[in-house]
Amino acid sequence: ARSIMGHPIYLARVYDPPQAGQGLRVLLDRLWPRGISKAVLKADHWPKELTPSNDLRRWLHADLARWDGFAPRYRAELAAVPDAVAACLDWCRAGPVTLMTAARAPEHSHVAVLRDYLRERLAGGTA
Repeated sequence: ARSIMGHPIYLARVYDPPQAGQGLRVLLDRLWPRGISKAVLKADHWPKELTPSNDLRRWLHADLARWDGFAPRYRAELAAVPDAVAACLDWCRAGPVTLMTAARAPEHSHVAVLRDYLRERLAGGTA
């Protein structure tokens, strides 16, 4: 298996200014973030298919203690959109990628689950 170190995947808030070396900027919120223009955000891609479904978002937001149950449900949704996942893996193989969200704590949000999901596939060589 190849090292995932060759495929940096960063997490960022949409409200943080772009950083040098972050590579492609991928917005992973289903709705465009309030109060920020497309020119300011500078998102290269906005694959809504890779965002959690509205039902799953509502399920989690109704009770944040459900977080442990969120990741497996979100991973199941990702498994159901293999073409979108494959496109994102291609971006990761081509260079650094930054997964962006409006969530206050990206490390404790769906983008962290997606990052881990992508890293597993990059390390295992599976699409």
